[in-house]
Amino acid sequence: MKFLWIFLTLFTFSFAATKVAVIDVSGMTCPLCTSAVKHSLKHTKGVQQAKVLLNTKQATVVYDDALTSQKELLKAVKNAGYSGVIKSIKDR
Repeated sequence: MKFLWIFLTLFTFSFAATKVAVIDVSGMTCPLCTSAVKHSLKHTKGVQQAKVLLNTKQATVVYDDALTSQKELLKAVKNAGYSGVIKSIKDR
């Protein structure tokens, strides 16, 4: 019984907490800008994937919301030298 409870708890955490955030990033002008933002996001605890596009000036981030928050994602963008606004959040 105890094993079943542990399994269900871990199963719930592993699937319920993954989210996808789209962040509008202002100030990016070149590929090095996108690299800096991506690097900063990927080194944020809980971030599983980060994709940053210059043409749309957006970052798409897959993250575990049990390990990080929207505030931390925006802080990572700011630490790279840019400003960001969360455009949308979806469950994965």
